[in-house]
Amino acid sequence: MKKLTALVSSTALLLTAAGSVFAVEPTGLSINIAQPSNLKIGDFGKLLSATIGAVLIISALAAFIYLIWGGIQWITSGGDKSATEAARSRIQSAILGLFIVFAAWAIMLVIGNFFGFSLTNLSFPTPFN
Repeated sequence: MKKLTALVSSTALLLTAAGSVFAVEPTGLSINIAQPSNLKIGDFGKLLSATIGAVLIISALAAFIYLIWGGIQWITSGGDKSATEAARSRIQSAILGLFIVFAAWAIMLVIGNFFGFSLTNLSFPTPFN
């Protein structure tokens, strides 16, 4: 009971302190951060969206290449039991990888539609304008 009381009181104290800190509004304070000249991406949200898309595409291509590799290994096994089992395992792993990639894409779309934003076009607030 003492641990629970201590946890609740410390959480309440932390939230009260944080609320009073964030409640202060600076007047006349302006901070301008210039974008480096060699940095061509101006929006972090677009960079993150492009990265997520690139990772999904690369993952799907890698799983597909792995699937083709397993198929070629199956064809060239020549009836050898161990080589056929290795090829079968590779094909199963590739199909599972493709399923995981497409499931991640579907979950990304469902979560984005549920919360009302698009992960293909993220935008983050800019605090210093």
